[in-house]
Amino acid sequence: SQHTAGGDQNDGHDAVTAIKEVNSMERRITEHPILGTIEKGRKVSFTYDGKTVEGYEGEPVAEALKALGVMVHRYTTKKPRPGGIFCAIGRCTDCVMVVDGVPNTRTCITPVREGMVVETQVGVVPASQVKDTVLKGGVMA
Repeated sequence: SQHTAGGDQNDGHDAVTAIKEVNSMERRITEHPILGTIEKGRKVSFTYDGKTVEGYEGEPVAEALKALGVMVHRYTTKKPRPGGIFCAIGRCTDCVMVVDGVPNTRTCITPVREGMVVETQVGVVPASQVKDTVLKGGVMA
């Protein structure tokens, strides 16, 4: 246990949280070629693959996931190959995910909203619905 300048005990969790915040901020996009300057809104919660995560309202979903260390957004079905942020301007389909039940949503230009549900996509369905063990193996690998 550590003591702070004020004499309160601190087990180091505040420092760890501060470091995580700095690291996640370093991974955020501040200038976007299509969306312009990204204004950081209030911190909101949304669901990613069944887990509650946080991002900033209005930032692209792909940016919020990148800040969390998530780089794979979808898998193809012919060969379970991953896709993630590529063009970041909504032209390619590498960042598509199932958002609020809608497949093929381009997450690089879709803003984060409180309560939205974002899922890794396999083919055109959420990974959680994939029964094919070969594809599941690709997702889990």
